[in-house]
Amino acid sequence: MDRSQLIRQLKTKIISTLNLPDIAPEDIADDAALFEPDGLGLDSVDALELVVMIEKDFGITVDDKDEAKTIFSSVGALADFITEKQK
Repeated sequence: MDRSQLIRQLKTKIISTLNLPDIAPEDIADDAALFEPDGLGLDSVDALELVVMIEKDFGITVDDKDEAKTIFSSVGALADFITEKQK
């Protein structure tokens, strides 16, 4: 799967996992902040749900809290992390 396909898949999974029915995948910019008010404005509960989704769907664990801030900064950053871990 190439990066653009992975990003599209992640956007769809984020929307379904977090139950965001008013948001379409194309509404989320690849580099939009996930946890900033000017981005998706997600919170700590959403972060936990995303971590569980990544572990379940991609078999990748996110152990370092400091690293998680970078990994979950945007959909693009998340896609890059998944791609790197799956090599």
